[in-house]
Amino acid sequence: MSETTGRVLQLLGLLQSRRAWTGAELADRLGVTTRSVRRDIERLRALGYPVHAGKGHGGGYRLGAGAALPPLLLDPDEAVAMAVCLRLAAGGSIAGVGESALRALSKLDQVMPARLRSQVSAVHDATVTLASHSSDTPVEPEVLMTLARACRDREHVSADYTDIRGNHTQRRLEPYQLVTTGRRWYLMAYDRDRADWRSLRLDRMSAVAARGTTFVPRDAPDAADYVGRSISSSPYRFVARVRYHAPQAVVAQRFPPASATVEADGPDACIVTAGADDPERMVLYFATVGYEFEVLEPPEVADAVRTVADRLRLASPREQT
Repeated sequence: MSETTGRVLQLLGLLQSRRAWTGAELADRLGVTTRSVRRDIERLRALGYPVHAGKGHGGGYRLGAGAALPPLLLDPDEAVAMAVCLRLAAGGSIAGVGESALRALSKLDQVMPARLRSQVSAVHDATVTLASHSSDTPVEPEVLMTLARACRDREHVSADYTDIRGNHTQRRLEPYQLVTTGRRWYLMAYDRDRADWRSLRLDRMSAVAARGTTFVPRDAPDAADYVGRSISSSPYRFVARVRYHAPQAVVAQRFPPASATVEADGPDACIVTAGADDPERMVLYFATVGYEFEVLEPPEVADAVRTVADRLRLASPREQT
C-alpha cells in the first residue's frame, strides 16, 4: 500500500468517526499540510464518497449520506461489536452492548441513505420479541441512536423523564456520554434547567429529540465514575457508609460496580457507600460480603444491625438441656 493510499484510508476513517472536521484538524491528525488534505478529499470524491465542505465560521469537511452505502472502515473490535449487535437485535434487546458497538452504530447511522433507514425501521416495526424475565426494560433503538448522535455532535436534546417515584418532568439537556452497566443504559448530561449534572436511565426517557443547536463542552466529571456513584446511592431512601476491616481491592470484588462505591481507608480497611430503601435488607447484604464491618451512617442502618442480629439469634437452634 502506498503512503498516499494509506493516508486517504486514514482520512476516510476520521471522517466516519465524527460529524465534521476542519482542514487544520485533519492536517494535524494526518501529519500533512492543509493543501495535502484538500488533495486527499478530492481523491475520496473521485472514488464516490460524498465529502461536503462548509465555509466560514463552523465550516469544515463532513462525510454525507449518498445514494448507496459506501464501504465502512471498521477496526477488528468494531467489526466484532457489529456482529454482537446483530445477534442482540435478533433477540429484541440491545442491553449490554458496549462502547465499541455504539461507535460502529454511529458510523452506520452517519452514512446510511434514507431508504435503508426506512427498511431498518420497517423490519423493527414488523418484529415482535418475547420478553425475557431476566432482562430489564429494553431501550428503544431510536432513543439510543438519537442520544449517541447528540453526544457525538454536541447537540442540545429535549426529553420527557419519569423518575423512580413516577414523577414526570421535561428536561433540556446537554448530552455528554452514554454509559452501560451491562444491564441498563444511562446518559450523563448537563441539565440546563437545574444547572447541574444528571444521570438518566434511557428506558425512562421518552419523546427524545435533538434540537438542532449545539453547545460548547463544559468541564465534565468522569462519566463512568459519576454514573456509578449516582446509581449506587441517589435513587434510594437510605444511603449507608460502612467501614470494612479488609483491603479495598478484596472488598471491591464482592460488590457489582453499579451497586456501591468502594474507597480505600488505609491499607487494611475500606469505606463502602451504597443505597437501599430497606435498611434491614441492606444489613443482610453487607453481612454476606464475609468480612467484619461497622456502620458509620445513617443511624437507621445502625439500628437495623441490632434488629437483624437479635432476629438471627432467636432463629438459631436452642441447645438441649
